[in-house]
Amino acid sequence: MVVALTGLLAGCSSGDDNQEDGGPANIRATAISTFRPGSSETRFGSLEFVGGLELSSDNALLGAISAIRFRPDQLHFISVLDTGHWLTGAIERDRNGRLKGIGDARIVPMIDRHGGIDAGEGGMDSEGLALRGDHVLVSYEQYHRVDVYPDPGFEISLPDGTMPIPRVELRANRSLEALMIAPQSSLLAGGAVIVTEDSLDDQGNMSAAVLDGPLQGRFTVRRHCGFGVSDGVFLPDGDLLLLERRFGLMHGLGVRIRRIAGADIKPGAVVDGRVIFEAGPGDQIDNMEGLDVFRAADGALHLILVSDDNHSILQRSLMLEFRLNDESVVSQK
Repeated sequence: MVVALTGLLAGCSSGDDNQEDGGPANIRATAISTFRPGSSETRFGSLEFVGGLELSSDNALLGAISAIRFRPDQLHFISVLDTGHWLTGAIERDRNGRLKGIGDARIVPMIDRHGGIDAGEGGMDSEGLALRGDHVLVSYEQYHRVDVYPDPGFEISLPDGTMPIPRVELRANRSLEALMIAPQSSLLAGGAVIVTEDSLDDQGNMSAAVLDGPLQGRFTVRRHCGFGVSDGVFLPDGDLLLLERRFGLMHGLGVRIRRIAGADIKPGAVVDGRVIFEAGPGDQIDNMEGLDVFRAADGALHLILVSDDNHSILQRSLMLEFRLNDESVVSQK
């Protein structure tokens, strides 16, 4: 969650985020055909824009999307909202394969370890999401933890466990933002990895950790240019993509993706990586919070990015799709 942005727009909220118990959500989708308005350009660093959607609904719970993970069919997905809700659904495509809409959408409250739902006190500020085997893992800010839900059944279940987190400095509203599962074939051997949004060590690096597996332990991520981590995902080769964003009066809204070599992630390491994508206020972005990757029908790796609109009338819920092209790189700045 971007504190500065949320505070700036606090007076523009559309209503109480927890006013309903949840259920089906009829999601309307407006197609986004160009990533840079007024330009036919499709290549942006290592990414090629495929298409996008602006999402809206009569269901007031839609919004505040913090993370997204796709099922193996590359259509059905699970998302978490930082209001303490699950959002599930399936993407729909047109005959050209571009994003067309969202179907079968449901929004339901998450159940906490005590069998209750969030009462607006920040106990279910869900930010990160990962799927591993028969479990759904969720990371939370404010009340820092990683809860483990059964899968299937996560929507109606209490967590059946909580993963231990190494002792690291965690800031209340800028902590466990990104939660990823490394490939089983990688050096991390399927370990769960967390990266904080902006919880910094004494050297100004972002705190991170491998929560389990053969390389369990703390590491840090080099911080650059005021960007904080909002999500991440491992590629099949074991490299880590980190989605980062910033907001400020000088630079405006910005987003970028860094590629971290998987072999660099180990206890005690300070990892860094090249920027493979960057966008700013002139592009079709908002407060980009979620990232996932899958092998698409064209054989290439595709990235899906989603935004958190903070339930503000001045922001948008976006879903953007890009094709990953490894041969093009944006230089580290």
